[in-house]
Amino acid sequence: MSRLRRVKNSDRVYNPYRKKDLLNNLRIYLNSIMDYSVERVLLVGEAPGYKGCRITGIPFTSSEQIINSAHPFFLAIRSELVFEKLESENSATIVWDFLQSRETVPLCWNSFPFHPFKAGDPNSNRAPSREELTIGLEYLQELITLFKPDRVAGIGRKGEGAIRTLSPEDDLFYIRHPSHGGKNDFIRGMERLIPN
Repeated sequence: MSRLRRVKNSDRVYNPYRKKDLLNNLRIYLNSIMDYSVERVLLVGEAPGYKGCRITGIPFTSSEQIINSAHPFFLAIRSELVFEKLESENSATIVWDFLQSRETVPLCWNSFPFHPFKAGDPNSNRAPSREELTIGLEYLQELITLFKPDRVAGIGRKGEGAIRTLSPEDDLFYIRHPSHGGKNDFIRGMERLIPN
């Protein structure tokens, strides 16, 4: 966790974990996930978005989801989480709407744990570069070692690529990312990964 905090912001990358509250949000989330589900499932996406993880510190999670979700997982930790504004994010909504009826709550992470944005526009998202994805592998490997997932899914090609780089011989699920018209394919993939 302390390594996450030390990464400096740049003109194209924002590190939400330099903020103490967001680093603490991530700590609460990770500790709660470790205790919550009997079966450990890891979802690996691409990178934090400016309306979701950049604000909350929690991958695939917007502040609107935290406040309005009736999921028992959020009900248990909501009062401990701190963020500066209420924002909705499409991918986070799709992910947590799906999980609403599931007992298993996966650990969500990203191939690159910091928010990549277009130079001069921090309220934008861009795909992480190859170099950034390589940096992200160290954090992902550490998380896998600590979490010891039973099943792993790459959400989108960047998530799949990161997992395959670290564990090319292991079976993993590929699930289409919910953005850009991928909602239905995402839901079908998640139904295979976490059946009701």
